[in-house]
Amino acid sequence: MPIVDVEVVVSPPGLLPADLAERLADALGEVFGAEPGHVWLRLRVLPQARYAENATMVGGAELPVFVDLLLADPPSGDARARQAAAVAVAVAQTCGRAAERVHIVYAPAAAGRIAFGGVLLT
Repeated sequence: MPIVDVEVVVSPPGLLPADLAERLADALGEVFGAEPGHVWLRLRVLPQARYAENATMVGGAELPVFVDLLLADPPSGDARARQAAAVAVAVAQTCGRAAERVHIVYAPAAAGRIAFGGVLLT
């Protein structure tokens, strides 16, 4: 049940492929070993003019991609490190960015905190 929010910083706006959300969901489905229909992905675009890094200028392939992951029971320790690396590679390859420019935030475990159709995930 991974729910994934991806925000891609772009310049100029509108340069993303129309099927990018589907391609990202498929790539991350492979990373998570998820059955079809079990990775939910929301894609947002952030124009470069609305992004900055302190004391430096970035552009082109240096522009980052931010990924927020909500998992029922996220891995910990080395397993989380391996998963984060795999997510970064999958997102980078799909978006045409370097894995070093993919930044991932893990939300706390969703089990017991999220309901689908009114049914609490336990």
